[in-house]
Formats: sequence, structure tokens, C-alpha cells
Amino acid sequence: MSGNRRTALVTGVTGQDGGYLAELLAAEGTLVHGVRRSSGPLPPHLEALGDRLVVHTADLLDPKAAATLIREVRPDEVYNLAAESSVARSWEEPVETALLDAVLPAAILHAAASTTGSSGGQVRVLQASSAEVFAGAGITPQDESTPVVPVTPYGAAKAYAHHLVQLHRAGGAFAVNAVLYPHESPRRPTRFVTRKITSTVAAIARGRADELVLGNTAARRDWGWAPDTVRAMVAALRHTEPLDVVVATGTSHSVDDFVAAAFARAGVTEWRHLVRTDPAFVRPNDAADLVGDPTLAREAFGWAPTRAFADVVGAMVDADLALLDAP
Repeated sequence: MSGNRRTALVTGVTGQDGGYLAELLAAEGTLVHGVRRSSGPLPPHLEALGDRLVVHTADLLDPKAAATLIREVRPDEVYNLAAESSVARSWEEPVETALLDAVLPAAILHAAASTTGSSGGQVRVLQASSAEVFAGAGITPQDESTPVVPVTPYGAAKAYAHHLVQLHRAGGAFAVNAVLYPHESPRRPTRFVTRKITSTVAAIARGRADELVLGNTAARRDWGWAPDTVRAMVAALRHTEPLDVVVATGTSHSVDDFVAAAFARAGVTEWRHLVRTDPAFVRPNDAADLVGDPTLAREAFGWAPTRAFADVVGAMVDADLALLDAP
């Protein structure tokens, strides 16, 4: 490696996962090159990394931009986290979703295959795949052998990239799909239902909101802790052989369970009358139950989640209450 220092390229560095991953890699001494789509002030947690993080601004809708960066940076590792990550938004912006979630990974894989890393070896690539690629399989729980059957534009784009990783790996590339199940933290944007819940519940608890409006509260998801998820990404990419791996807790909860846990953490005991459902928030083809089997991640590289469901929800509620209570 250049100066015996590993170099990593992280797309989507300003997102929830990108931030936690950059912090993790920088803490171990890796030089991190982070890619974002627009300029402006960095989040404080990224600013704090100083010269351990080199930030690039690039139009990731243009596949040539990512390829150029890979050839210039010559990273030892690429973590492709850039994506249109909202399933709901993928119905509204299917073309942008396809460009970010399918075409961008294709460009990254192609460029990595023809580039030598700073260490003089292969450029290893981790693609952030998604549980949504399994949404139509009708199998619970899902594992690495579950058929890829997407039911949304987001899932379809992720499925294309998922298959491309496997094709490049068959051709000799070190390419990995980390099949990520939902994972949360206080850094999750409020356009996601989990953060919408915790931020609204906090506002209700402080008398600043009157109701929480949601769509399908019966949908079940396998919710984990985002810092645990990025640990799994690093472990997967540094494993002795490239494997596709499900990153999940193995337990699912309903949206209603998430709401109940949030109100409990906020100290609101009577809350049912504060929650209203609106068909406008119901997503087409919403999978009923996505829950992953993390056996391979545990057996291959000893990964296990560190936070239980209630602790994840609690950390988010606490953070949102703190934001409201701040002077």
C-alpha cells in the first residue's frame, strides 16, 4: 500500500452509512477518499476527520465521473454506498434511481477491474445491496440463496447491480454484495419512516406536534444499528474470499412495534389516538416481512449486532429529544 497505508474510496460519504464508515476507516488509519454529489459544508462528524478524509465532489449520475475518480485515487477498497435509497422516491424518480443504483455500480466495477490499487493489488469493491432485492421471493427469513425477485424500481436497480457483482466476481474480480437490511441511527434523514417516527414522537412528547401520520403500520422489517452494519461491510470486504453476505439481525418488527417503542422511550403512555394512517403514504408492492438470516456473517467473520431493537429506537428518540431541548 502507498506508504503502508490502506486507501479507501467511499461513495455517498455524507449519508448515514458513509459517515459512520468514514469514521471507522479513519480511526484504524486508513486514508479515506469520500465522494459526494454536491458541495457545501460537511457534517460536523466528517469535518472532525480533518486530513484523514479527502472529499471529492462529483456528479455520480455521470458514470464517467466515478470511473475517473477510481483511476486517479487508485484505492485498495471501494465501498459503493451512493444510491437513491428511498423505496418511495424510486417510484417518483425511476430514471435517477436506475442511474445511481444500477449504472453507477456498473461503472465502478468496470473501472476497478482495470485499475491497480495503491498496494499494487486488486481493487476490492463492496456494493451496498439491499433486502429489497428479495421482496417478491415469498421466503422468510431470507439468506444468500434466496431468489432475487424485486418488486419496486429501487429493488430492480439494486438487483441489476447485485447480479453484476456476481458476474464480475465470476470473472476474477474481488467484488462483494453486502445485502443490507434496514439499519438506523440518529443520522437517518427524516424522509425515512423510522426517523419520521422518532422525530415526530419527540415533538409530541414536547408538545410541539399533535399527531403522527403513517402508511402501512403492519409492514415488518429487520431493523439494525447503522454502526453495526458498516462494521459488517468492512469485515466482508476484507474476508479471505469474496462472498455475498446478508447483514441483518435475524428478527423483524412491525412499523407499529417501532411506534410503540418510540412512544415508550419518550414517556408517552397513551398514544394510539395520536397516530393516524393515510393511504397516501402506503407504498406500492410493499413487502410484508423482510427479515434476514445472518448466519453466514456470523460464521464467516464473526459479525454480530451489538444493539437490540429497543435500544436502536431509544437512541434515535433520545437524540431527537435532545435536538428539541437544545438552547
